[in-house]
Amino acid sequence: MASGKTWAVTASIAFLIACTSAGAGPLRAGGEVLTEGQITSNGTQRTYEMHRSKRLSGPSPLVIMLHGGGGNGKSGAMMTGFNALAEKEGFTVVYPDGSGRGPLLTWNAGHCCAWAMEQKVDDVHFLSDLIDDLVAKGIADPDRVYVTGMSNGAMMTYRAGRELSGKVAAIAPVVGAMFGDEAPAPAIPVLMVTGAKDTRVPAAGGNGAFPRRMGAPNDRPFAPAKDAFAYWIGSNDCRLEARPEKTGTYTLRQGCGCTAPVLWYDITDGGHAWPGGRKGGRKGDEPVRGFDASEVIWDFFSTQRLGG
Repeated sequence: MASGKTWAVTASIAFLIACTSAGAGPLRAGGEVLTEGQITSNGTQRTYEMHRSKRLSGPSPLVIMLHGGGGNGKSGAMMTGFNALAEKEGFTVVYPDGSGRGPLLTWNAGHCCAWAMEQKVDDVHFLSDLIDDLVAKGIADPDRVYVTGMSNGAMMTYRAGRELSGKVAAIAPVVGAMFGDEAPAPAIPVLMVTGAKDTRVPAAGGNGAFPRRMGAPNDRPFAPAKDAFAYWIGSNDCRLEARPEKTGTYTLRQGCGCTAPVLWYDITDGGHAWPGGRKGGRKGDEPVRGFDASEVIWDFFSTQRLGG
């Protein structure tokens, strides 16, 4: 890809998340310090941040949180508040870093996003190696590994669910999308969260609202969220769909009689932000209150184990 195009796509990632990446050094969240880690995957050094309570003495449930495009592990911790929840509930949370030529890091979710997509970075291999490493070190319970993520990280979460179902017990993509050309996947518990007012990754599908001069970070339009929901309803062999549950905050749709559960929360006033979390940056959408995505996701994860 020509250098001008690369700049445009990278700039659009910054606009997509509008998040301010945390600088070097430890990030304090809930009074705790993130531990920096690294592994070699496919001959490349990859990095991550980890929060593990000092109260944990053996393998624990592991939540892998994938940051949005243009962010990094530290920004994922800041936006979601998972550290405090991990302390309260007794699980380990890891925030891997995507890849890029500068501070704007992305994931290769297939058709998005930017540098990682262009370079065909094998992020599935990285996540698989990361899980294996944390299990081998006695940090993660191999039957209770979960993946969640925001935006580009949510797109990567979908991919992890399809390609790492033998290692991942459940997934929870937030304000992300699929692309409509995915092959059938094995059954896996899925909890989707979308924002009805999201203009970056619209729940209705298509391309996000990016300034023309920046271009788009994806090479294929986003599929509508209803199609992603239908995909997992099919993959999880659901017999039918329950009647939607509507509140003033969200609409919940879910499958019935499924091999593995499928839930979709569409947040009524939700934009491109982590519901109940912190704003990613000055230009980012304001997260809604009254729905704490991290709490809802952990409640879901905590009931799931690999192999049922």
